[in-house]
Amino acid sequence: MAEQKVALVTGSSRGLGKAMAIALAEQGYDIVVNYARSKTAALETVKEIEERGQKALLVRANVGDVDKLRGMFQTIKEEFGRLDVFVSNAASGVLRPIMELEESHWDWTMNINAKAMLFGAQEAAKLMDKGGKIVGISSLGSIRYLENYTTIGVSKAAVESITRYLAVEMAPLGISVNTVSGGALDTEALKHFPNREELLEDARVNTPAGRMVEIDDMVKTALFLISDSSDMIRGQTIIVDGGRSVVM
Repeated sequence: MAEQKVALVTGSSRGLGKAMAIALAEQGYDIVVNYARSKTAALETVKEIEERGQKALLVRANVGDVDKLRGMFQTIKEEFGRLDVFVSNAASGVLRPIMELEESHWDWTMNINAKAMLFGAQEAAKLMDKGGKIVGISSLGSIRYLENYTTIGVSKAAVESITRYLAVEMAPLGISVNTVSGGALDTEALKHFPNREELLEDARVNTPAGRMVEIDDMVKTALFLISDSSDMIRGQTIIVDGGRSVVM
């Protein structure tokens, strides 16, 4: 009998993380559902995973705090004794013009978006005895200017860079590391953008593929990177934006 596989998706109480967790459950993974604040939403994700016949372990942890992050992996070790997939999805950030940024804004955003991927990967690798897959999540603000996006854009550029370094040093452990970068997604997170409507209108009008990127597009790409079909893809950031960044 095949061994039961386990996946951790950070920030899986809603949006892309939730969709990713449910899609992996549909592929037969038991899921670690991580959240920081929204327990009600996280419990909804748990319910949907269990409805698909898979186990769900709910862990509250602010992944930007390395002690709490390590505590989460300790819980996974105790509960499952292994990990096969780590999706570093949890993200946060402060949307301000550069002249209004404070050190706390920088630290908060870098910790949750970038530091968590590095130290999460360290902990994940210890539980990936037979190899595994690590997937980061980025956005176009890592490579081009978006208004008020400095802290997040820089943190996502760090995610893409960490992806390359992890991919090289984790390859001997049988672990593949890649990142999926998305165009503007109409998720809960986008509601915090003062220029949300402009971003969405831009995506609707200027995406060569003729429609906006949807959560499902990101999920499918992540699932491909998690599958055996992508074994020789390492250290890459795959842009899923319907060609938007090509016609800048």
